[in-house]
Amino acid sequence: MAIFLVQHGKSLSKEVDPERGLSEQGKEDTARIADTARHYGIPVSRIDHSGKRRALQTAEIFASALDPEGGIMERRGLNPLDDVTELADKIAGLDNLMLVGHLPFMERLTSYLVIGSVEKKISNFKTAVSCVWIRTLKTRHGLSNGP
Repeated sequence: MAIFLVQHGKSLSKEVDPERGLSEQGKEDTARIADTARHYGIPVSRIDHSGKRRALQTAEIFASALDPEGGIMERRGLNPLDDVTELADKIAGLDNLMLVGHLPFMERLTSYLVIGSVEKKISNFKTAVSCVWIRTLKTRHGLSNGP
């Protein structure tokens, strides 16, 4: 199974925008990366985001470029301090799903999906797309085979 992980684009400060939407630079960077993903033919079936404004805006930019069949939707469990193991259980078996979230959650999820531990940091997220391809995902409830 392929899971595409995206940290939201650069956001505005709380003083400028209490909802912390994307800055102009964040919108431009995200659009450039989304266009690159489109150019490479990244096959995204659906884009899930945390519901925070900056994650929604990032998801909308990627959806505009990639046109996922399942569209975009808000998903609980993608906030900065949420439990990555709970989300891993819910995404087991899904393929070509893009998740748009926040730090430190995205780094911890990457570590869990790749090495089975949230304690060791194996990636530094910036505005980019990371693809994790998993043959078998170990969840809290056992093993789940990817497609």
